[in-house]
Amino acid sequence: MLKGDGRLGHDLDPQDRAPQDACGVFGVWATGEDVSKLTYYGLYALQHRGQESAGIAVSEGDRILVYKDMGLVAQVFDESVLSTLRGHIAVGHCRYSTTGSSVWENAQPTLCSTAGGGLALAHNGNLINTAALAERLPPGATRSTSDTEILTALLANDANDRERSVEDAAAELLPQVKGAYSLVFMNEKTLYAARDPQGIRPLVLGRLEQGWVVASETAALDIVGAAFVREIEPGELLTIDERGVRARRFAPAEPKGCLFEYVYLARPDTTIAGRGVQSTRVEIGRRLAREHPVDADLVIPTPESGTPAAIGYAEASGIPYGQGLVKNSYVGRTFIQPSQTIRQLGIRLKLNPLREVIAGKRLVVVDDSIVRGNTQRAIVRMLREAGAAEVHVRISSPPVSWPCFYGIDFATRAELIAGSLSVEQIRDSLGADSLGYISLAELTAATTIPAGRLCRACFDGSYPIPIEEDSLGKYLLERVDA
Repeated sequence: MLKGDGRLGHDLDPQDRAPQDACGVFGVWATGEDVSKLTYYGLYALQHRGQESAGIAVSEGDRILVYKDMGLVAQVFDESVLSTLRGHIAVGHCRYSTTGSSVWENAQPTLCSTAGGGLALAHNGNLINTAALAERLPPGATRSTSDTEILTALLANDANDRERSVEDAAAELLPQVKGAYSLVFMNEKTLYAARDPQGIRPLVLGRLEQGWVVASETAALDIVGAAFVREIEPGELLTIDERGVRARRFAPAEPKGCLFEYVYLARPDTTIAGRGVQSTRVEIGRRLAREHPVDADLVIPTPESGTPAAIGYAEASGIPYGQGLVKNSYVGRTFIQPSQTIRQLGIRLKLNPLREVIAGKRLVVVDDSIVRGNTQRAIVRMLREAGAAEVHVRISSPPVSWPCFYGIDFATRAELIAGSLSVEQIRDSLGADSLGYISLAELTAATTIPAGRLCRACFDGSYPIPIEEDSLGKYLLERVDA
């Protein structure tokens, strides 16, 4: 069977990758359920969080079986594969790499042996003390170059060396792990879940009729028919087996949830901290309209990332909302790479203007963020060529000026357009008639979460967990291994 490469449309322009989240994780403990298919559908719901590889680990109680490969969830798994993955416990993962290359060896779940059997682990986030953790392992202890396998190997070693339960080993190890981690892991009989003390990446618990589900987002609970129970708390470790769910705190909670989840990363039908992401994004658009009004004829989104905020902007401004750009939903789902001639068309592979809608109109174009600016620059040019009289760009996040070290593969500060240019310089670079970003204060207010409980580092450079320069870099472990 041919395997797709899992590329998204933005990969057609390698100079302008959109923000990428580390991964989506999913776990289920359920008797009498087809857990591999539940996990497949859960990962399908989380596909937006990672498109490079996908994997599922299952156990019937006596051994763990893992299947993973490069590509999208629907490309990696089919009926024949899922039919071989039987059991009552499963852990699933869809990956976007933030530590380690995008290769099969770094696909998840990772699997290690312990004295009592196996240990499979899936991770969303990014560790910032990976090099220090790797030094605790003997040479050759891992085969991949991901922070996730380092963590899995340490957990397995701690359980082996001290003849401790996986739960006790995790409770002792996790306080020594620095960075962002939402974990779902399992041995042959038990499902575990843990969230870092800052709770940077989301993780939720759901209830099935005969079991339990853990997932990165509530949307994944919905798709498998699980009822939302609660968010897993920062610094909390859950153990799930036939006795139910047991909670254990391994570190004091210091909540710093990622603000960018509200802007871009999470699905609009997900709920974070009791508030729907869609309603938050619409409210951001309303506030953006009040902060940056303009005389215009039509508000259009950059599909689909700018749609909720564009709806809010139109509502608050009184300017009609419309669709001025059509998106090709299938771009990037092909095995054929574009030729240089096609590549030069750039954004037109993904978006095309509705000329009869925009010709002669003064447009407000709403998008969620600007990273390098290449995509927005191409859109402005395309709209002008299609006859737009004016193009006013409005962005539903503040300028992204700082890289993220907690699970979003942002560019370095030198590559971020807002890292070196002022708003007016960015406007000039885009060729827009005006440019307005929502302020950090208004974005934060739209979430209803106090600023002190959010990580806003990509906007203000204030990192909640201190960063050590020598522990950074996507290819850190590959340099060590070289």
